[in-house]
Amino acid sequence: YIYFENKDDILISLFEEQMKAVLEDMVAKISGLKDPARKLETFALTHLQLIEQNKDMAEIIQVELRQSGKFMKEYKNLGFIQYLDLIGDIVREGQEKGIFKKDIIPGVAKRAFFGALDEMSRFWVLSSRKRYDIETAAKQISGYFLKGLEV
Repeated sequence: YIYFENKDDILISLFEEQMKAVLEDMVAKISGLKDPARKLETFALTHLQLIEQNKDMAEIIQVELRQSGKFMKEYKNLGFIQYLDLIGDIVREGQEKGIFKKDIIPGVAKRAFFGALDEMSRFWVLSSRKRYDIETAAKQISGYFLKGLEV
């Protein structure tokens, strides 16, 4: 605590450190894949698996960080922006390859896709009862979006 001005700074530092590792892991998982649909499926599964594997950190990010006024109002995290941009890049790639509809706005798609994953993550962190596994949730979420994106 002596290295930080307040609790918000500690939370932001934790988030930055975690985002860097998550971003590197995600890039490593999807970079070798050629099919944009497979990339979205892999993104969803990897994101939810990270939540399952790091429950304590997920709880900090899902609950504590969002209660921080400084984080929500003032903080702009480049790592998180890059994370969202990965989704947008996948959508653009799918459009360029003729797999995804051209009229899909990548900025809207990336936020909607992440929003679904984020809500599932929040549920996973806060709920004591889980009726399905991470793999099923990831397949369902990516499946819904792929049906809407595909030509």
